[in-house]
Amino acid sequence: MLLDSNIIIYAFQPEYANIKQLLEKDWFSASAITKLEVMGYWRLSDTAYNRFELFFGELNIFPVSNDVISLAISLRLKRSMGLADAIIAATALIHQISLVTHNTQDFQRIEGLKLIDPLKESAS
Repeated sequence: MLLDSNIIIYAFQPEYANIKQLLEKDWFSASAITKLEVMGYWRLSDTAYNRFELFFGELNIFPVSNDVISLAISLRLKRSMGLADAIIAATALIHQISLVTHNTQDFQRIEGLKLIDPLKESAS
């Protein structure tokens, strides 16, 4: 499964302990763009940076390949979506894995993309 940035950020917040537990139970991946989004936040403390660096060190990080870029371009031409979201969606599609995100609205009309919202599922 491919982790979206919001899920990684939530996992380190005490009120989302269930997300951290979920991430400890399975093997996950992230796009290089997700790593950039999370670790490149300009107000990130040194402590948080180090924590995220360790976390990303445990993940499989998919590079932004030419295939991902081509598919991301296609996705952006079909509908209005942010650059990072297009790359993340394209990464999940290219590697045929589900996208774990709480921002399902940003991705819900992308054909073939399977979404998992652990916050919605844990509320059920």
